[in-house]
Amino acid sequence: MPAQAAVGVAPSSLSFGSVTVNTKSAAVTVVVTNENRHSVSLNGLSSTLSEFIVTGPALPIKLSEHATASFQVVFAPNAAQTFSGNILVSYIHQDGATSTDSVAVTGTGQAPAPTQTYLLSASTSSLSFGNALVGSTASQTMSLTNSGTGSVTISQAAITGTGFSFSGCSGTVTVAAGQTMPITVNFAPTSAGSAAGSLSIVSNATNSPATISVSGTGIQPQISVSPASASFGSVMVGSSGSLAFTIKNSGTSTLSITQATLAGTGFTLTGLTVPLSIAPAASSAFALGFTPASASTFSGTLTLTSNAPGSPLVIAIAGTGAAQTLQLSASPASLSFGNVATGTSTTKTVTLTNSGNGSVSISQISETGTGFTAAAPTLPLALAAGASTSFTVTFDPATAASLSGTVTITSTAANSPATVSLSGTGIQPQIAVVPASVSFSNVSVGSTNTQSVTIRNAGTASLSVTQATLAGTGFSLTGLTVPLSIAAGGSSAFTIGFTPASASSFSGTLTLVSNAPTSPLVVALAGTGVSPTLLITPSPTSLSFGSVNTGTSTMQTVTLANTGNASVTISQLAEAGAGFTVSGLSTPVTLAAGASTSFNVTFDPATTGSLSGSVTVTSNATNSPQVVSLSGTGTAVTAYSVGLSWTASSSSYSGFNVYRGSQSGGPYTKVNTTLIPSASYSDPSVVAGDTYYYVATEVGTTGVESAYSTQVSAVIP
Repeated sequence: MPAQAAVGVAPSSLSFGSVTVNTKSAAVTVVVTNENRHSVSLNGLSSTLSEFIVTGPALPIKLSEHATASFQVVFAPNAAQTFSGNILVSYIHQDGATSTDSVAVTGTGQAPAPTQTYLLSASTSSLSFGNALVGSTASQTMSLTNSGTGSVTISQAAITGTGFSFSGCSGTVTVAAGQTMPITVNFAPTSAGSAAGSLSIVSNATNSPATISVSGTGIQPQISVSPASASFGSVMVGSSGSLAFTIKNSGTSTLSITQATLAGTGFTLTGLTVPLSIAPAASSAFALGFTPASASTFSGTLTLTSNAPGSPLVIAIAGTGAAQTLQLSASPASLSFGNVATGTSTTKTVTLTNSGNGSVSISQISETGTGFTAAAPTLPLALAAGASTSFTVTFDPATAASLSGTVTITSTAANSPATVSLSGTGIQPQIAVVPASVSFSNVSVGSTNTQSVTIRNAGTASLSVTQATLAGTGFSLTGLTVPLSIAAGGSSAFTIGFTPASASSFSGTLTLVSNAPTSPLVVALAGTGVSPTLLITPSPTSLSFGSVNTGTSTMQTVTLANTGNASVTISQLAEAGAGFTVSGLSTPVTLAAGASTSFNVTFDPATTGSLSGSVTVTSNATNSPQVVSLSGTGTAVTAYSVGLSWTASSSSYSGFNVYRGSQSGGPYTKVNTTLIPSASYSDPSVVAGDTYYYVATEVGTTGVESAYSTQVSAVIP
């Protein structure tokens, strides 16, 4: 193959000299000339090093004979060193052959010139002084460091916030690169409470101003004494008085009491030992005593020296020595019991107080006056100054009259004897009935006549009628319900009726029981019945109940018919005989001619054997009383029990439980109250005619109960 003609590249080498790292050189143009007699295709431009950058036209480019093309090369060093490489130019000739030319390239990366920086940094962004005692100074040191490459000039430094100050930086100060300058910040609180501020450093640094926040809390103890002064009042000579005091610290720091000085004759201090520390919001107690040696006025002071503002604190003390006085007062000085019914009583209390300053001995408490009784405490009785005791006085009048008396208290007091006057009035009710007796004269049989009767109370106390008993056939009482209360001077009316059951004379009484002295009062009743014969007929005239089990009962009915020609009043039904009871008819009851009513007789034998009795029907009928005979036999009830036994599932157990139900499968109820010790049980609480279902359980030695056993049943005949 014939040799290919060259393609010219100019220049054949490039030197970019020194270029600053991370910058680009100016572009240098390289020209490619086709020196062949035929066209050439320029199809490749590349660099062996990335620091040399090739730019040019879009490829491929066809170059005719003697035609040219150009491209540019730029040097962009990324490190401070010398770079050497080649720019490769590739061609394709007309006959398809390829060739490559190269352009040598060199260049040196040069480090950039240094740039000065101005940075001033603080060692902390904030300073917290915490709690600081008012009047003291707390200090903290921080530092400013020039972390740049150029000198920093501080032109101004200022601090804000009450109590804060600084030192170590005044006027214009220059801080060389890398140099550190200390600054001291002080906190001197002048009052209790939180404080905050900031220290500002102004300079030519790019991060100016530098700001450091400052904070702290001023704390301070406070002292107060309660009570603020001590006044013992009067204290008997030779005796002692005591007052309790409390020192409280309401401040925010510990209170330190370094000295306690007591001045004044007769005064003592206990419970306060110095030095004494009291935490904030805490307190401490002590006591002052006073023992006067003479009957005069004494004064003194207690001086407390502490770290609280306003120290020392002075507490004024005063007291008076008093000569011994013995006084006993009674309250109330008189007792008025008012109106009290005879036969009743009322009680009031008297309080005795030692109003002197020495002990008083009570030797006797006695009373005079009818109806008055004093219940004294156990005597003799010593009563300390200011102390008190009490006793009671009871008024129990026996007569209706005004009564008076006196209680005398004998003691060692200067005003002995003390007296309490007593007064009270006994009051008494009176009872009278108008008219004093009641006579109905002649009243037709079956008819009713009534008369109004009035109870009057002419006494001085309320009349209480507690019982009214009417006796006598044919008489009735309405409108009088007891208990009945009638005020003094008042009255109450009621009605007595007379309904004769036969043509004869009748008499009776009304007995009134009351709280009047003439109780009981008996009012005589009389009347005569004039009327045709009246008849009452029972049916049946006898009842036979046959055999009845003891503990059970059966009932039969008796009808009462008015077989006469006028109204009949049945006044009473009375049964006789063990086991027989009448019910179902309330008396008195009036039956018109031809009418009837009924009552029930129940036979409830409590014993076995033949029993008999009767029911007596009392009325105003001519054939009254009518008697219904009763008979029956009590038979014993057969008692049943169920015997149960089972086999234990183990040889070791605590006991067994038995459960019973009224239907198969339960539910069951436990019948034993304590564990059954052996594998058998008798249940006596069964009822004839019922069926029962039983299961058992076994309780182990650990207290665990087994499941139910197989169910068994028992039918009671």
